[in-house]
Amino acid sequence: MNDLIRINYETEQPTVSARDLYDLLSSQGGLSGTERFSKWFERYKGYGFRENVDYSTPHKKVRVQIEGKREVTREVEDYWLLVDMAKQICMLQRTDKGMELRQHFLDLEKAWNTPEQIFARALRMADEVVGNLKERCQFLGTQVVEQQKVIEELQPKASYYDLILQCKDLIATTVIAKDYGMSAKKFNIMLHDMGVQFKQGDTRVLYSKYQGQGYLKIRTHNYSDAEGIQHSREHSYWTQKGRLFLYDFLKQKSVFPAMEK
Repeated sequence: MNDLIRINYETEQPTVSARDLYDLLSSQGGLSGTERFSKWFERYKGYGFRENVDYSTPHKKVRVQIEGKREVTREVEDYWLLVDMAKQICMLQRTDKGMELRQHFLDLEKAWNTPEQIFARALRMADEVVGNLKERCQFLGTQVVEQQKVIEELQPKASYYDLILQCKDLIATTVIAKDYGMSAKKFNIMLHDMGVQFKQGDTRVLYSKYQGQGYLKIRTHNYSDAEGIQHSREHSYWTQKGRLFLYDFLKQKSVFPAMEK
């Protein structure tokens, strides 16, 4: 009895091939006439059965069949039927073969729903859940490691930004140049060569492209000479915004602060 029809246990509930059921009912006296499979299935699914509920969407299967005196291999259309649908189709046949198959499906349903079988399925589901959780944890663990690497790579940049943001005062070029491991003279020459600033008298000023952005401020300093005569001199200082501009600008030129090298 167990070999009467092949049962598919790979789906959520046991299913059978519509083709296998059709072949059994037709070849063993369960169907009258020579009704084609497509017409047979179309007729029975009209009894209120629903696609993707009682039967699957159609799929292709390869089968070997005898045509005349030769054996040929053809690709045919098939469906997976829930055992309950197959059982009802068999009952509608009103034939001995139909009744035999119906009883077979009833026995299978009883076996499928025994406490032992339900418990076994629950264990298999639990194993799958645990397996999925292990894979998920492994994936998340890998993600954490990768994210930590990114954080470590970005940490110097964040630290330099922190250093800039902590300072609210105007910054002399000498201080910024020191961050890049340069003297103020070398730093100023580099900015001139890059088209950022030029020297006007004794004062460094920005080219027109960068003027009016709040990057640089000029302060006047008063001083006395050896004879006590008062003089004044202008000095350029970078603002916090200007210091951030220099960082982003120089980074594009592959020039980084010493703490990021």
